[in-house]
Amino acid sequence: MQSLTSTYHLSNGVTIPIVGFGTWQMEDGPTTVHAVHTAIETGYRHIDTAAAYQNEGSVGKAIRESGLARSDVFLTTKLQNRDHGYQATHDAFKRSLQALGVSYLDLYLIHWPNPIAFRDRWQTVNAETWRAFEELYEAGLVRSIGVSNFRPHHLETLSQSARIIPMVNQIRLCPGDVDLKTVDYSRAQNIQLEAYSPLGTGLVFDVPDLQSVAQKKNRTVAQIALRWSLQKGFLPLPKSTTPARIVENADVFDFDLTQEEINQIDNLTDCCDQALDPDKTNF
Repeated sequence: MQSLTSTYHLSNGVTIPIVGFGTWQMEDGPTTVHAVHTAIETGYRHIDTAAAYQNEGSVGKAIRESGLARSDVFLTTKLQNRDHGYQATHDAFKRSLQALGVSYLDLYLIHWPNPIAFRDRWQTVNAETWRAFEELYEAGLVRSIGVSNFRPHHLETLSQSARIIPMVNQIRLCPGDVDLKTVDYSRAQNIQLEAYSPLGTGLVFDVPDLQSVAQKKNRTVAQIALRWSLQKGFLPLPKSTTPARIVENADVFDFDLTQEEINQIDNLTDCCDQALDPDKTNF
């Protein structure tokens, strides 16, 4: 039976726990430290943060205080939009290591493909940024590298200059919001899909079809959404600061959805909003 310590294999052979603990929208400070403490105590061994979240210090503090060996925690952070470019990426990476209080990362991601500051030359800037990522990877400072919010045309453009194909693409994936073109393209390139906002930033709780499946399974709506994500082969990153919900979100390994139930969830549309278009964001 799978558990929080079960893993996927990335394209370079690195193993990554199949569920991660997300920290988006958690402010730097005691609340985040406590939430990460609770997640680790619950059994999570995969923690996801980002420079743009401004909570790397708290995430790193919680990991250090956990008593776990650094090698026992799979740690991800992301390059924020203002730091795209070759030298800026190297500098930002050093700041993230310092903020987290670690000597290496398990996964480093380009957070967004087309920041507004570089919109007129995003292709060139992404190539420069990825060159820095490749150097960090080859230097052993990060065990795996990837992207976030990239769609097929972003990945295709990056592939024209990249020596190393991204190992991960972290995108918004939840019931009612699945970009099949990006999913299919990523899988064709052997890129692992991570699912941020797997609970639709709370919108899944109001979806009647999910409520119906949850009632039938005697589970919570959150557990149904996360189980669906796992059975689709995604890597969900649920986030909560409530201890009971952190524990609840981890209790998704002792049941399965039927194919009929998966199809029912697959057919949901327009119930949990849609991912932002990375080419039209204002940041």
